[in-house]
Amino acid sequence: MNELTATTRPVHALVLTGFGINCEEELAAAYRLAGGEATIVHFNQVLSGETSIHDYDVLNFPGGFSFGDDLGSGVVMANKARFRKLPSGRTLLEELRAFIEAGNYVVGICNGFQMLVKMGLLPDFAGQQEREVTLTHNASGRYEDRWVRLAVNPRNRSPFLKGLTSLEVPVRHGEGRLVIRDEEIRSRILAEGLNCLTYCDATGCETELYPHNPNGAELNCAGLTDTTGQVFGLMPHPEAFLSLYNHPDWARRKRLDPNVSEEGDGLKLFRNIVEHISQSRAAQPAEAASNEVSL
Repeated sequence: MNELTATTRPVHALVLTGFGINCEEELAAAYRLAGGEATIVHFNQVLSGETSIHDYDVLNFPGGFSFGDDLGSGVVMANKARFRKLPSGRTLLEELRAFIEAGNYVVGICNGFQMLVKMGLLPDFAGQQEREVTLTHNASGRYEDRWVRLAVNPRNRSPFLKGLTSLEVPVRHGEGRLVIRDEEIRSRILAEGLNCLTYCDATGCETELYPHNPNGAELNCAGLTDTTGQVFGLMPHPEAFLSLYNHPDWARRKRLDPNVSEEGDGLKLFRNIVEHISQSRAAQPAEAASNEVSL
């Protein structure tokens, strides 16, 4: 009975909010539409120990403007994670390390991506949560709110992106330009395929040209993973394109093709992770049984 419960319970995502985060409802909806469950809690509920991240499969840092970006995007939240002690005696960053080592997943979108980068979780080659890249002011010098096309790196390690080659999603940010610390880090990102999403033009070709690349990011990078593929951050908002009707051009597309899918590109990422975790969980009892037989 316990085994059945463990293998068939829904994938459960924890979605953080508070201090200016404002995309939590859309992100929670994405998991629910994808067949999972989602719980929204204030960041302080995790810091106080009221909520444990270890009770969930995926931890989500949504978009927004935490602390008004006054000290830089994501900086204050990253410092809370790095320095604030939880009742366990460990920091949230230390708990995140254990969460990832246990095989769970962390995703940060827009402001959430900025938090992960400034915690040192992406790309984290050294494994010491040192800041190896940053996200800073757009090269355009202004806030960018537009739809972009993304190419998916076929060598990416993230189950969120399994089977995908391209996406169309919106960006909404003022500090989305990826800057890499040095040439060694840059070379390793390329060599290991951690630049999982790149901005591209209408033909699907990677480009550094504005406005297709809306922020001037190095490597034309819109998203990164860590070396495990379990930590995934991106500047665009997949949770903002869950339905065809979220797209500004939906009416024309529907007229041209009445059979066009009514699901938005963004929903595919959440279907992927829910399916991946469900399949991994279902495979565990079979592997255990096989090991017992071999013994």
